[in-house]
Amino acid sequence: MTNKESFSINGDALLKKVKELIAEGNVRKIIITDKSGKEVMSFPLTVGVVGAFLLPVFAAVGALAALIGECTITVEREETKKEEGESISHVTNNE
Repeated sequence: MTNKESFSINGDALLKKVKELIAEGNVRKIIITDKSGKEVMSFPLTVGVVGAFLLPVFAAVGALAALIGECTITVEREETKKEEGESISHVTNNE
């Protein structure tokens, strides 16, 4: 199950925020929209994404940040079982 979260951000801080979100690890997709609501960039993230794949993404986000003023980042996150309200029970064996 996924949930969405949005952040309004200035173009100057865009690349830094995208890097922070990717470092969190539970992000499935990042969508960047301009202040009029038009989607200007979208990219999926999969488990195990590493630096070689991210370099072109960072370059594109950096170029976009130079051109865009205010924007919104929408993040799709993968919920963990704990966040979904399911509890994990531990079984102990007393001998």
